[in-house]
Amino acid sequence: MTKRSLLALVLIAGTLQAEITLPKLIGSGMVLQRESEVPIWGLADPGEDISITCSWIKKTISIKANADGEWTVNLTTGQAGGPHSITLVASHTVTLEDVLFGEVWLGSGQSNMEMPVAPVSNAYTGVNDWEAELAAANHPQIRFFQVGNIASKEPQKDVQPGVFVYGVNVPPSKWQSCQSSTVKHFSSTAYFFARKLHRELGVPVGVIDASWGGSAIEPWIGKKQLAQAGFEAMAKRGDDQPDQPRAMGVPTRLYNGMIAPLMPFRLKGVIWYQGESNHGRPKTYKRLMQALVAGWRHGFKSDFSFYYVQIAPFKYKQNAAYLREQQLQALSIRKSGMVVTADIGNLKDIHPKNKQEVGRRLALKALANDYGRKITYAGPRYQKMKRNGGSVTLYFDHVGMGLVAYGGGALKDFEIAGVDRKFVKATAVIEGSQVVVESPSVKRPVAVRYAFSSQSRGSLMNKDGLPASPFRTDDWE
Repeated sequence: MTKRSLLALVLIAGTLQAEITLPKLIGSGMVLQRESEVPIWGLADPGEDISITCSWIKKTISIKANADGEWTVNLTTGQAGGPHSITLVASHTVTLEDVLFGEVWLGSGQSNMEMPVAPVSNAYTGVNDWEAELAAANHPQIRFFQVGNIASKEPQKDVQPGVFVYGVNVPPSKWQSCQSSTVKHFSSTAYFFARKLHRELGVPVGVIDASWGGSAIEPWIGKKQLAQAGFEAMAKRGDDQPDQPRAMGVPTRLYNGMIAPLMPFRLKGVIWYQGESNHGRPKTYKRLMQALVAGWRHGFKSDFSFYYVQIAPFKYKQNAAYLREQQLQALSIRKSGMVVTADIGNLKDIHPKNKQEVGRRLALKALANDYGRKITYAGPRYQKMKRNGGSVTLYFDHVGMGLVAYGGGALKDFEIAGVDRKFVKATAVIEGSQVVVESPSVKRPVAVRYAFSSQSRGSLMNKDGLPASPFRTDDWE
């Protein structure tokens, strides 16, 4: 290379400036959490001055990129509505348009969260009445953002299109308004949840889906949180395995590739549908859920609500009742809630098609706990038992308008045991807001179990149509 050409390259390099770059999540068409301090972040030249003008804020905001070119600013949003615009000016100008203020939720988990509205493969065969659902999916103020399926050894700064799995299209990595073409491949549970909120609240709803079919909970938890929760060996495994984009079974990898890039976008809450892949090792599931929620709240810098779905009845190889029990116990997590799906499962299909009801029940949690609606949002939950000679009386909360058996029939799936710990089929009768359980073959009962098997659909719900969770009164191995 001649001196003249080398000098030319130096001069060209000296005049080039890095453009303002934003993560894909921050773009036109997005929904920002209303009436909040919402972080916006990106990259520019190190030390570069950036001016930000928002259509709803009178004054211009000035910030400076740090030595690595990183910058973050908090914007104060107003009441629900829009559209608004955001203009960022440095060495060049970036304008974000059609920005709405509303409610922002993240959906995550495995296949029952990922399952789209329409049939796309043998794994995902569509929800109930999927053709009608597609035809009716015209909600301009519901916005979707699909995170690509990607596993990563290190936490990423931005989402990626990801890999093609289970017939679900590789996403465009941008915000899209809800219509037939966009909802077709989007999470059905997240969509029906968002639709219920939108109809009830009358405000824009933005929903982000970051889910991967077949994933266990461990890959969704960050390295630090796993180690702090006592899973050091698991965290180390995440370090030791090679970096592969399809390594969805390796601890920490989905947190790194699909959750960390979203942080610290302001969320109202998270909906979580996962557990099937952990049913064979249930004992640590509650602790893992606690670690996941703590880590996500820390990363998003928000004490958001966390609502999750208890796995439905299915012909599992091992007794999934113990996993459901761990999910029930995870209600000790602050600002959490659990949807029971015992009555809407399918023993022959691990992906039940009635996702409309799953989304509705999740939305009931949010409407009651986050938006102040005076509604029944949970099914009967076992609280305590009292022995009365040869019978046991069970007490519940969340009885709503009263207890009832599915379809008004007789209660079933109750078992009772004495000191010999041998459970037998029991009769159960509703008496007010309690259930009395007994069996002539157990003279002195000490324990009761309800729907405590993989396949049991249960029979008990409240008159509001919300089923009771499976439970047991004992802690026997």
